[in-house]
Amino acid sequence: MAETKETVAGLMAELAALEDPKMRAVNEKHGDDHGVNLGKLRAIAKRLKTQQELSVELWDTGDTAARLLALLICRPKVFTAGELDTMLREAPVPKVNDWLVNYVVKKSTHAEELRQAWFFDPDPVVAASGWALTSERVVKKPEGLDLPGLLDIIEAQMKPAPERLQWAMNFALAQIGIENPELRARALEIGERLEVLKDYPTPPNCTSPFAPAWINEIVRRRELVG
Repeated sequence: MAETKETVAGLMAELAALEDPKMRAVNEKHGDDHGVNLGKLRAIAKRLKTQQELSVELWDTGDTAARLLALLICRPKVFTAGELDTMLREAPVPKVNDWLVNYVVKKSTHAEELRQAWFFDPDPVVAASGWALTSERVVKKPEGLDLPGLLDIIEAQMKPAPERLQWAMNFALAQIGIENPELRARALEIGERLEVLKDYPTPPNCTSPFAPAWINEIVRRRELVG
């Protein structure tokens, strides 16, 4: 039996059939304009496996659900730095932006080049992606990073930063404090003084995004396991 070739039109219809108005309403509160259950979307991606050409076609539709699917079936190392930069700048939707950075850019050969290019970008969404890649390096490959210098920038710029950039800088602050005992006291002091996300609603049994609480909790857990 011949294999059935998936088409963009067919996949768009499949995604449209999965649209849930209630889920869309919840997602739109976070800036994500889709109502597709991500578990079901991942199931489609698992069926499709890796298909770079189809991925590009899905991305080009501009539809958020289609772009999320595209990011799950693409080949991250195929993209040039310029293509990834263009994709990031045309994808301000939070979930698309998050998946692009975490599932594609981090796996590409251009992650460090783009980290440096995006870090001081005037667009706060782009800059937030630069900070996300910086946090990745803080944890996995801190050699060569000026960690005290990063704390200087966070101290001076995090409080008034736009929301998504602020979140990304706060994440970096927490990671620096968690991973570097010699800088932990300063990271805690910066977090306590700036009070960014201090009153953020946090469900029971979840760690607060407030950097001092986050740092102390993760350090406590690590000490418990030895």
